[in-house]
Amino acid sequence: MDGNIEAPIVAAHAHGQSHAQDHAHGHGQHGHGPLGHGQECAGAPISRIVAEVAARFPGERISLGDMAEAFGDRAFGLLILLLLLPSLLPGMASVFGLPVLILGVQMGLGRRVPKLPRFIARQSIKRDDLLRLAGASSSWLRKVERFVRPRPGFFTSPVGDRLFGWLTAYVALMLILPGPGTNGPPAFGNIVMALGLVEHDSRVTGWGAALTIAGCAIATFVLVMVCWLGLKAFAWIF
Repeated sequence: MDGNIEAPIVAAHAHGQSHAQDHAHGHGQHGHGPLGHGQECAGAPISRIVAEVAARFPGERISLGDMAEAFGDRAFGLLILLLLLPSLLPGMASVFGLPVLILGVQMGLGRRVPKLPRFIARQSIKRDDLLRLAGASSSWLRKVERFVRPRPGFFTSPVGDRLFGWLTAYVALMLILPGPGTNGPPAFGNIVMALGLVEHDSRVTGWGAALTIAGCAIATFVLVMVCWLGLKAFAWIF
């Protein structure tokens, strides 16, 4: 990557920007929601989260390192959520595979706060592009958002966090490895997991874990079949 990550994001649906900015002006400036001081805030979780991040950092650009420092033990879910949202757009998942892999491994090893390598921490995103992410989520994801609320349970425990981390690391591998249709299903499940993690919702995180495992199984099967067919073709040619 070249020091910024806005290039893939500008392809997101532009109409989402005005929607997210409405949330930023109406809610994010007051520190509501899971990233603020615990006050309740209306609006879909992803739109609200993105607006609150943008409100916390008023500059033109926001670095991943700044977000990691600002949000502490919530930074894992937040960063994974923001990095994976562009993966719902065609051809953009592999760009974010490495930072998601690093975050997943760290979480799987039990870290409470991410420690980003310098070359990843200095990656930045334009504030306006961040706001566009709120409009890039799929209709299915917006349906899931309606059911998200704080619910403690297994998936909000330290063991659940480790499981989240290793599943995220596997998803990142699926994003990095080339394969037809292997990015969307794992990324979608992981986004649902991250949404549940940020909102401290064990039930939604559990749904996301099930979707992630199913998506990874599909992606793994496709990759294995591609490799098998490739070997067969190689043997036939030579």
